[in-house]
Amino acid sequence: MDSTYASPSSSNLSSIASSKRAVKVIPLQHPSLNSESTGGGAAAIRRWKEKMRRMRGREWAEMMLPCYRWIMTYKVNEYLQADLMSGITVGIMLVPQSMSYAKLAGLQPIYGLYTGFVPIFMYAIFGSSRQLAIGPVALVSLLVSNILGSIVDSSDKLYTELAILLALMVGILECIMGLLRLGWILRFISHSVISGFTTASAVVIGMSQAKDFLGYDVERSSLIIPLINSIFSGMDKFKWPPFVMGSATLAVLLIMKHLGKSKKYFRFLRAAGPLTAVVLSTAFVKIFRPSSISLVGDIPQGLPTFSIPKEFGHVKSLIPTSLLITGVAILESVGIAKALAAKNGYELDSNQELFGLGVANIAGSFFSAYPSTGSFSRSAVNHEGGAKTGLSGIIMGIIMTCSLLFLTPLFEFIPQSALAAIVISAVIGLVDYDEAIFLWHVDKRDFLLWTITCASTLFLGIEIGVLVGVGVSLAFVIHESANPHMAILGRLPGTTVYRNVQQYPEAYVYNGIVVVRFDAPIYFANISYIKDRLREYEIEIDLSKQRGPEVTRIHFVIIEMAPVTYIDSSAVQALKELYQEYKSRDIQMAVSNPNREVLLTLARSGVVDLIGKEWYFVRVHDAVQVCLQYVQSWNESPKSVQENKPNKFQRALRQRTEEFAATDMETGGRQGFISADANSNLEPLLSKRS
Repeated sequence: MDSTYASPSSSNLSSIASSKRAVKVIPLQHPSLNSESTGGGAAAIRRWKEKMRRMRGREWAEMMLPCYRWIMTYKVNEYLQADLMSGITVGIMLVPQSMSYAKLAGLQPIYGLYTGFVPIFMYAIFGSSRQLAIGPVALVSLLVSNILGSIVDSSDKLYTELAILLALMVGILECIMGLLRLGWILRFISHSVISGFTTASAVVIGMSQAKDFLGYDVERSSLIIPLINSIFSGMDKFKWPPFVMGSATLAVLLIMKHLGKSKKYFRFLRAAGPLTAVVLSTAFVKIFRPSSISLVGDIPQGLPTFSIPKEFGHVKSLIPTSLLITGVAILESVGIAKALAAKNGYELDSNQELFGLGVANIAGSFFSAYPSTGSFSRSAVNHEGGAKTGLSGIIMGIIMTCSLLFLTPLFEFIPQSALAAIVISAVIGLVDYDEAIFLWHVDKRDFLLWTITCASTLFLGIEIGVLVGVGVSLAFVIHESANPHMAILGRLPGTTVYRNVQQYPEAYVYNGIVVVRFDAPIYFANISYIKDRLREYEIEIDLSKQRGPEVTRIHFVIIEMAPVTYIDSSAVQALKELYQEYKSRDIQMAVSNPNREVLLTLARSGVVDLIGKEWYFVRVHDAVQVCLQYVQSWNESPKSVQENKPNKFQRALRQRTEEFAATDMETGGRQGFISADANSNLEPLLSKRS
C-alpha cells in the first residue's frame, strides 16, 4: 500500500519563505517499499492468467481461429461481391506469377503453383489479415535460389527437397515466434535497412532474368559484379527472338500497370497484366512456333500429394538460411498487413499473424511448397479490388486448384522470356529510389544506413547485406542509447513550465542552480556519459544568461526524471557516487518527478534516504523555488556564511526565518530582480511589486 510523505521542504516553507508569501510545494508521494512493481514478469504472467480465466467460448474461438471473427460478422449483401471480384482478380494474377517466381527460385514452375495452393487456404483460416495475399514472392525466391544454389545444383532432386524442407523450417520458426510473442524483435530492423535491402535485391533479381531475355546462359549469382561480367562476356551468343518477345511482354505489363494505377476505370488492367502477357505470348508461340524461344515445357497435371519433407540431415546447415528467410518474409508480410489493417479499420495482432504464416508454411511443406509469405503487389491489388474478408483468399485458392486440375497442359507453351518479364515487372516497384531521396533530405544518418545496406547487398551478397544493414542499424541504436539526449532546462516566462534552453533561449535560468533533464532510461551503458555531461554542465555556465542572486558557482543540481522509464543497479551505484562527489563540493542534488518504478528502485537501493526525501519534488518548479530560497539566503547573509564553519546546508537551516521577497526569487531578478529594460517577452511569473 502506498503511503504519502509530505516533503519536509514543503512543511518548513513557512519558515523559509517571506512572511508576505509562502512558497507552495506539491507533496511527492513516496511508494511503500513493500508495494509490488507493476511492470515485473510475475505481474505480467498474473495478468495473462486472469485474462485467460475470463475468456469466454467465442473469445477462445477467435483466438484459435481468427477466421471465426469475419465469418460470424459476414454481411453477404455488402461483402460477397467485393470478395469474389478481388479474389478472382488476384487469383488470375497469381497463376503466372507463381510459375515465374518458382523459376527465379531455381525450381520447376509447378512448385510455384503448389506454393500458391495449400498455404492460401491455411492462411485464410489462421491468418489475421483480411486483405493479405500470400504465396511465392520474388525476394524469398531469390533467397532460396541463392542459398540452395551454393549447396547443390538446381537440376538435382536434392535441390527441390531442400526447398520444401526450408518451408517446414521457416514455418516452425514463425509459429514459435508467434506463440512466444517475439514479433517485437523485428522492430530493431529499421525501415532504411529494409528499403536498401529490397532495392538492391530488386536489381539483382532483375539482372538474374537477363538469360531468358538475351537467349544465353548467365551465371547464377546474388552479386552484381559477376552478373554484369557474365552478361557482357556472353554477348556473342545474343539472340534477337527471345529479346524481342521478352521486351514486348515487359512493355505490355508496364503499360497495363501504369494505366491500372493512374486511371480508376482501368484499375482491372493492373491485375490482368500478367495473364494478358502470358496469353498473348503463348498465342504467338502457338501460331508461329519460333525455335529460338525456349518454353516452359511439360507441367504435371493434378493436385500435389501429401508427403513429409525429407533430407532432415541438412537441417543444421539450413538454420542460418531459414532464419534469414523468416526475417525477410515476416518483415515483408507483417509490414503490408499492418498497413492494410489500418486502412480498413481493424486491428492486427502481429503475433497471430506470425502464427498464421507459420501454419501456412508448415502445411505447404507437406504438399511440395517452398517458403511463402505475403506479397506487396498482390495484396495491394486485393485491397484495391475491395476485399473485405479472408473469403477473397479462399477464392484465390479455388482458382489455383482449378489451374492445377485443368489448365496445366496449356502452360506448356508459355515462353520463358514472358515469365522473366513478369518477374522484372514485379520487382521494378521494389527499387525504392524515392525513399533514398527522402532520407537524404530528412535524415542523413538514415540515408547512410540505406546506402550501406544497398551497397553491401549488391557487392557482398544478400546474406552479408542483411547482416551488415542490421549490424549498422543496431550500432546506431546502441550509440543513441549510450549517448542519450540531455538538456538544461529553464522556465518559460510567465509560466511554471520548464523547457530546453537551446530550444527556448528566452527561458529563465538561475544562478547557482542547474536543472538537467534525462531523455532516456538510465542504465549501465549510458551512466558514464551522463556523469560526464553533468560535470560539464557544472563547469560550463554562461553567466550572461543567468538570473537571480549573484553567486558564481553551482550549489544545486536538479535532475528532472519524468522521461526516465527505467534505472538499473549500475546507474543507482553511479548516482550514489555522484551524490558523494557533489556533497564533497557543497552541491546538493535534487530529483524531480520520478515515476513509480524508478522511485521504488531508488528507495530500495537507499538513494532516496541518501539524498533525503525533502529533495524529491513533484515539479521542477517546486525544486527551483526551494533551491532559490537557499541560494538567496546565502547571498543576503554573507556575514553568517563567514562566521559559521559547518556545512553550508546546515547553516541554511538556521536562516530560514529571514524574510525573502517571493516575487523577486521566482522572477530571478538581481538587485531589483527586474531590469529596467526588460521587455514584454520576458514577463516574470509574478508581477513586480510597486
